[in-house]
Amino acid sequence: MKYNPLIVALDVDSRERALELVDSLRDRAGMFKVGMELFYGTGGGIVREIKNMGCRVFLDLKLHDIPNTVSRASRVLTALGPDIINVHASGGPEMMREAARAVKSEASLLGVSRPLVIAVTVLTSINKEIFNSSLGIAGEVEETVVRWAVSARDCGLDGVVASPREVSSIRKACGNDFVIVTPGIRPAGAEAGDQKRVMTPAGAVQEGATYIVVGRPVTGSSDPAEAAGKIIEEIEGRVF
Repeated sequence: MKYNPLIVALDVDSRERALELVDSLRDRAGMFKVGMELFYGTGGGIVREIKNMGCRVFLDLKLHDIPNTVSRASRVLTALGPDIINVHASGGPEMMREAARAVKSEASLLGVSRPLVIAVTVLTSINKEIFNSSLGIAGEVEETVVRWAVSARDCGLDGVVASPREVSSIRKACGNDFVIVTPGIRPAGAEAGDQKRVMTPAGAVQEGATYIVVGRPVTGSSDPAEAAGKIIEEIEGRVF
């Protein structure tokens, strides 16, 4: 399968709408993101349905709890067959290590491919002012993001979710094989919405992102397939 960095976020609450989008975008997207809204609204079966359509799934539930709870939840999610799951890096090293161990163990037990486990760093809706003043964390956002990325790598995780603004620094600190998934992607001319630390698709890939996550600019378009095609065109300089 040809490498395609575009992950389309299925941020809808309807199974029918989600599968309609998958059907129309399956030849344009490299993967589909199932987040909280869709997962909680329709249940875990949606992951299997998308996989049965021959598509890859990033299950974006951002697990964050005590290590034992996250370990058990990671096993349950692994059984659904996603290609990527994630936890919060702020949950700490023990929690991340337990998630990685649980996923590996469960995949081996079931005889299935192990999903990648990646850690969410600092949400793209948070800027320096919020980070310092509201959250009370001193220093630059980038410093914390890179520190958490290194911690995730050292705990056996495959990568991180981070804003495109930190990609270059993460890549330098964690190496070329480390997976970096970047939300906060806005094609040229698109509104930023609630995202604060944003970048264009081509800019993020040029910085070293492994995957870029795009939601509303594609799924909210009158022609999602055309919108996705323009993003790939922007990245590759030609129609995908």
